[in-house]
Formats: sequence, structure tokens, C-alpha cells
Amino acid sequence: MSPLRVCIVGSGNWGSAIARIIGKNVQKSNRFDPTVKMWVFEEIINGRKLSEIINQEHENVKYLPGYKIPKNQFVGRICEQIAGQIKPGTFGISLIKGIDEGPDGLKLISDLIREKLKIEISVLMGANIAKEVADEKFCETTIGCKNEKQGEIFKELMQTPNFRITVVLDSDTVEICGALKNIVAVGAGFCDGLDFGDNTKAAVIRLGLMEMVAFAKMFCRGPVSIATFLESCGVADLITTCYGGRNRKVAEAFARTGKSIEELENEMLNGQKLQGPQTSAEVHKILKQKNMLDKFPLFTTIYKICYEGQSIQDFIACLQNHPEHI
Repeated sequence: MSPLRVCIVGSGNWGSAIARIIGKNVQKSNRFDPTVKMWVFEEIINGRKLSEIINQEHENVKYLPGYKIPKNQFVGRICEQIAGQIKPGTFGISLIKGIDEGPDGLKLISDLIREKLKIEISVLMGANIAKEVADEKFCETTIGCKNEKQGEIFKELMQTPNFRITVVLDSDTVEICGALKNIVAVGAGFCDGLDFGDNTKAAVIRLGLMEMVAFAKMFCRGPVSIATFLESCGVADLITTCYGGRNRKVAEAFARTGKSIEELENEMLNGQKLQGPQTSAEVHKILKQKNMLDKFPLFTTIYKICYEGQSIQDFIACLQNHPEHI
């Protein structure tokens, strides 16, 4: 059996961090071809192409500065032609924590990839801040898959002693966790910006997890395992995102400054976009269609504060009046 060839599509901070792991792991295993290709959105950095910098200096100076990417990476500007370049038998994994806009609201990124590329897709989600992964600090993550054999291949490709992977056959739940926790992180940022303290933030996390479970049961195809929420993709990712990460940080600034989300993205995120508010908007569409907004007061209030001008001072009310059960 010929070695499996690996390609990484995307070169932001997370793509660059995982490239460091994959680039080393493929050289240790006979299962994989030792050369890894990376497809990058081209940008000009100080007069030079980003792909040229990565190829020559093996460092993504914009999104993950200070960390070398193994020299077996190759960068090409061919993302727009990817669908026509895929061979039969190809399978993929999405590391994107977010959602796409579908005709009825939220659409999973893995479904979008699956439809466009006609390949099987697994997902990887967990408490994985890119810089900490690049620093090789210990963390866990979760691979959700429909094909267990492919899940185990991806585990071999990416697991290290400091990047511990669990594989579960519950990919939709794993992925929806990665999207919904960003909404809760916005609420945690509001807490910080309003100086509500850690007890209030703990309530936001608990009530947010409750709404995540209820929404997953409503949205995901097939049965939803509560055990999946106890994996890294669930409660661990939720906690770390509510205490760090861009959604919490920008939401805190939103509460303190009164500036718009768009203004703060431009000032604070170096060209990256905020996922929590966008996800709240897609979730809001679905809840409104199903006449279930009152069952999800945290998600609904965060959406209204971000997009409908509701006063951030009203945020505490959604916690005080939250139902005990959904």
C-alpha cells in the first residue's frame, strides 16, 4: 500500500500550529508520505509573498510568528482549484471551529466541505489555543468521525505526547460544540467587561453548556451522546474559550468601550474575524423559525446585544430568569 499523502489547506495560526505537529509526525511513520503540502491564501507581508516567506524561512510571520514549520511543507496558491485536484479515495478532516450560513441558518463546515469535494470528512475540536499547541504545552483534543478507521489514521497523524487525541463516533456533536462555545465565550467576555466576577462567569458557562446540549439535540442528525460534551471538544474547550481567546477578549472590549463588533475586529484581530457573534446570528435564525427563542435566553440575548442594539446592561437578566431545564 502506497503511503498516504497529506495536505494542509489553510495557514492561519491554527493551521500553522498543526502543521508543526504533522510535519514532524509524517517523518516518524511509514504510513505517510514524508512531504506535506500546505495551501495558503496569499498575502503580501513587508513587500514579500507570505507563501515565499514560509517556503524559504519556514515560519508564518503573520499568524504564528516565532515558530518554525518543518521544512517538508510546500505552499501553493491553488485553493480555488482544489475540487478538481482531488483523487478518488481522498478523505479529510476539518479543524475549523465555526459554521457557515445555510438557507435555514447554521450549516456545518464539514457538510460544506463534504458537498463541494465529495469526500468523507472527520472533524477535530478541543481546548486547543494555537500558540499553546505551538509551544508544545500539554492539551487534549477530540476527533469526531463517521468512519472509525479514518479517525484512527488522523489520530496517528496528529497525536503527540503533548497533544492527546480521543476519537469518538459522534462527529456532528463534536463540531457543533466547536461552534456554539464561541457564543458562550461572548457572554463570558460581557461578564468580564461588566466586572461581574468569576461566580457570574461560572453561571454563564454552566447555562451556556446547557443550551449547547439542548441545541445539539435539536440540530444534529442521529442520537447525541451526552458523553461527548465531557470530551475536550465540549466542556474543556468551553472553559478555555471563556477564559482566553478572541471571542472573550473582544466581547470584554465591546462591554467596556461601546464600540461595535466590527470596529473591534479591525482594531484587535489582525485581519481575523470573530466567530461568536456570527454563530449567534445563525443559531438565532433556526430558533426563531422553530419558535424556541425563549428556551435559549443566553444565546438569544447575546445575539440581540451584538446585532439589535439591546443594552449590555440587560445581560444579567438572561441569567437571572434562565429556566432550570430546557
